[in-house]
Amino acid sequence: MSNLTSSLPLAGVRVLELSRVLAGPTCAMVLGDLGAEVIKVERPERGDDTRDYGARIGSTQTAYFNSLNRNKRSVSLDLQTAEGQQIARELALKSDVVIQNFKFGGAEKLGLGYERLKQDHADLIYCSISGYDRTGPEAARLGYDLVVQGEAGLMALNGEADRPPLKFGIAAVDLITGMYSAQAVLAALFERRQTGQGRHIEMALFDCGLMLTSYYGLEALQTGEDPPRYGNAHPSIMPYGVFDAADGPIVITVGNNRQFESFCRDVIDRPDLAEDSRFRTNIDRAVNRELLAPELKREIRRRKRSELQERLAQAGIPGGEVLGLHEALTSRRATEGGLVTEQPHPEAGSTHVLAPPYRFDGARLPIRSAPPPLGEGTSDVLQSLLNLSEEQLSRLRSDRVI
Repeated sequence: MSNLTSSLPLAGVRVLELSRVLAGPTCAMVLGDLGAEVIKVERPERGDDTRDYGARIGSTQTAYFNSLNRNKRSVSLDLQTAEGQQIARELALKSDVVIQNFKFGGAEKLGLGYERLKQDHADLIYCSISGYDRTGPEAARLGYDLVVQGEAGLMALNGEADRPPLKFGIAAVDLITGMYSAQAVLAALFERRQTGQGRHIEMALFDCGLMLTSYYGLEALQTGEDPPRYGNAHPSIMPYGVFDAADGPIVITVGNNRQFESFCRDVIDRPDLAEDSRFRTNIDRAVNRELLAPELKREIRRRKRSELQERLAQAGIPGGEVLGLHEALTSRRATEGGLVTEQPHPEAGSTHVLAPPYRFDGARLPIRSAPPPLGEGTSDVLQSLLNLSEEQLSRLRSDRVI
């Protein structure tokens, strides 16, 4: 093990990922980014469903798959066979963490449920991710991000007031569930160091989706009705949102009364607005936003973004241009920060992979391995961990177990 790898926070932790698509793979990738060894079990030939989503890279990868599977090894294993199930159990017994998002009861049918595995591995940390509460009446319901965005009220808070409810541009519920799940695994790993005992962590997309409603959700409970949708504006802070400058959209975030006074005097040259009693406090401005917004929009539209940004910076008010996605990813900010990397690819030559967002002691955590082609690590992992011989591997291949 290299000094770089051994110095990572989760060095020495092994994760067996029995999940696919988004939430489970996100959880496993977070742990892999932090230094864990992640073994991703996939179906032979087909692999994770996301290997067939979006722009293709080589014969078994896509941009979608690659966004969720850096710092992992891929083992192709048919879990519908008795031998495949036995190999998975043996891998689980050599792992610290198991992550699964099978249909409700699916892991148990395969002999890979928590109760079965903990009999021989009492300190196993086992994370089950499902759509809904596994102890409730909807335990068996399949969970999909878009469905939960609707059911959790997220679509109702997103979009413009005069338009229908709108989904998030990304699968936000899946992604946040994966991150919450990784937090829970980290907590269980910490606890295990003190108690020596494992845990069964149960996470649900709906639960995590509801958490995303945050201050909007509490406001709905407080008032007894849905808060209005404000599009790119803030429901509680004014002015705080996206505005059209002379040469394109700009984000302006005036977070307090002092900033508002400076914004009026030093950015848009309208001290009269700061002196108007209707706009004196943030609550006043929010209540009277229909009066204030047209004045602000008119002044902002008269100026270019570069002038506004310079003035905002001098006034100590955060703001920035609204960039296109490609423009943001290729910006100086992203490239100099090392957030976008090019990794070697056996078929495509190279491929873009986003870097982990974590910095420890001033250094960004590394991409130790690019997202793997399907089955890339099958032979190596099964030989090194389970001591399978070449003859055994050859027979498993001929039987299509791997």
